[in-house]
Amino acid sequence: MPKVFLIVLSIAIGFCAFAASPVPEDPQLEKRVMALAEALRCLVCQNQTLADSHAALAIDLKNRIRELVRDGKSEREVLDFMVERYGDFVLYRPPLRATTVPLWAGPFILLTLGVTGLIVWLRKRKTPETEGT
Repeated sequence: MPKVFLIVLSIAIGFCAFAASPVPEDPQLEKRVMALAEALRCLVCQNQTLADSHAALAIDLKNRIRELVRDGKSEREVLDFMVERYGDFVLYRPPLRATTVPLWAGPFILLTLGVTGLIVWLRKRKTPETEGT
């Protein structure tokens, strides 16, 4: 019985997500909106662009982009609006600035620390073989 409930719930959630998607009225407008959504990060998922995300906030942000483009704003103006409102983190590829250095350098620093820690751990783990055993 619980499996049937989970299947029905999954299907219902799928239909809700599909129903929340706007019907494209203007293909050119949608192309511009999706291009902008590709340049922006989903603030909920953080590892996805707005275009790839189906989170409620991502849908709201895509609708806001759609409104701004419909109002005649350029791509640069839309991106500037989003950065002003959410900071450089909203850009999927943030510019290299003093405030975004952790975003760019963080993964490399963590990788270096991880590899160094692994090497130290492996060297400590290696013990000289005792003779006569």
